[in-house]
Amino acid sequence: QLQLVESGGGLVQPGGSLRLSCSISGFTLDYYVIAWFRQAPGKEREGVSCINNIGAITNYQDSVTGRFTISRDNAKNTVYLQMNSLKPEDTAVYYCAIRRLGCTAVSAWYNYWGQGTQVTVSS
Repeated sequence: QLQLVESGGGLVQPGGSLRLSCSISGFTLDYYVIAWFRQAPGKEREGVSCINNIGAITNYQDSVTGRFTISRDNAKNTVYLQMNSLKPEDTAVYYCAIRRLGCTAVSAWYNYWGQGTQVTVSS
C-alpha cells in the first residue's frame, strides 16, 4: 500500500515549536524528493520547503527561513519539518508530497500526498 501519513500537528502558542512527521510506506524514499506544503483557510496552497535525494533544501517562503527545517531519514522512510518560533500566520493544514526529479513549489507536479495535519498557532 502506497501511503503518506502526516503527524505532529496541533495547537501551539506563538513562539512555540512543533515537529511534523511524514511517514511513507509502500515504496522507498531514496529516489524521490519530498516537500511540505500548507494551506490556510481561504488561501491557496503554497510550497513551504523541499528536500531532494541528496539532502539539498529549498525554502519557498522567505518567512520560514531560519525557523523551519526540513530533513529526511531514508532508513526510516520519514521526512520531518521542524518548526520553531511559530507565528499565527503559520496556521494552516500542512501536507507532505512526493515526486521524482527535482524540487518544485508547483503542487500539480507532485504525485503522492498525505492527508494533512492541522497546525494552529494561537494564544
